[in-house]
Amino acid sequence: MSARPATKHSGSAAGGPARNLHLAGSPSEPEESLAARAERVAAVAAKHAAAVDRDSRVPAEAIAAMRAERLFGAAVPHEFGGEGASIGDIADVCYTLGRACASTAMIFAMHQTKVACIARHGRGSVWHQRLMRHIVSEQLLLASSTTEGDRGGDLRNSAAPIESHDGGIRLERMATVISYGEAADGIVSTARRSPDAASGDQVLVVFLKNDYELARQIGWDALGMRGTASAGYKLIASGISEQILPAAYQEILAHTMMPVSHLAWSAAWAGIAAAAVDRARAFVRKAAHRGDATMPPGAAHLTRAGASMRTLRSVIAGALRRFELAAGDPIALESVDFQTGMNLLKVQASELAVATVMSAMQACGLSGYRNDGDFSVGRHLRDVLSSPIMISNDRIVANVGAASLLSGAPASLRE
Repeated sequence: MSARPATKHSGSAAGGPARNLHLAGSPSEPEESLAARAERVAAVAAKHAAAVDRDSRVPAEAIAAMRAERLFGAAVPHEFGGEGASIGDIADVCYTLGRACASTAMIFAMHQTKVACIARHGRGSVWHQRLMRHIVSEQLLLASSTTEGDRGGDLRNSAAPIESHDGGIRLERMATVISYGEAADGIVSTARRSPDAASGDQVLVVFLKNDYELARQIGWDALGMRGTASAGYKLIASGISEQILPAAYQEILAHTMMPVSHLAWSAAWAGIAAAAVDRARAFVRKAAHRGDATMPPGAAHLTRAGASMRTLRSVIAGALRRFELAAGDPIALESVDFQTGMNLLKVQASELAVATVMSAMQACGLSGYRNDGDFSVGRHLRDVLSSPIMISNDRIVANVGAASLLSGAPASLRE
């Protein structure tokens, strides 16, 4: 596809340039719980989910609802005006949204991963402290640019470097995927530290809308997750050096980006699976009421769907506990066991989610296979099939292969 004309983002939703963040006091704590507000957003997302999928468009209504319910700044620490929501709180929201609209859930999950990186690794930077207040006060939506050129989802290497430019910095990269890039208020991007740096010597940098241009290179007509609008762009951005997060990227990736993204994504996939199981259960109940007190053929598949759903929830809950226990301990976060477990969480959760939705479709039979009707799970299956592909499971398994040689079996079932 030929490149579209570059679009200059003149002025952010916050109404000021990213390099001059001047903010007033913090808003007051929301009176209602995060869970209650997420349920209201989910109701909006569910209403428009079919149209979002059909038209392959961002879920604009759900994004507006998330902004109105002040979900985007939920995980920002209290000291910077946010609610200090835990990773467990964020995972619960991803699960709730996933039951309503997969694309909405994934957009929220991606945004919160970037917020977590800034919150954990930007505390020592005045610029990023101001940015966190800005996220809360203006409910900014952040996108991610970590996929580049022919490298695919290789998070540990970058091709495009940060360059010095007019007393500031400049980045020009061919971003194969920037999900909801044109709807976002800012982009958080990986890059090589400098033109003479090795590909693995990386930084993470934040640009807000008036800092960059996006020229679309590749469209987004995908099987599922159509509302993420994960098109490819040429990204041309400029700013000041303070916009680079001060922590080493490898630390950001190991301590925050990888575990938080895998937990949030897994929760979103679990939400998709739960919605499919709900439809399968309703179908089997209806079929049983029509029969002669014998269970319909789909009941066995519903049992399998319920079993894999319980396993999926247990896997995610266990990973959440491990992350919460390790979160304040850099040594624990960087341990082989923790890194391997969090990487394989993504593999296991995605495979369980796909298996759950497949069983739900089989429970519903033709009614599940059809795209019309109350028991259709076609959209759920198409959406969840993205899970083994985004950051390929094969890549993850290959990367952790060497680490697996270093760790033996636990001495006890309780370890």
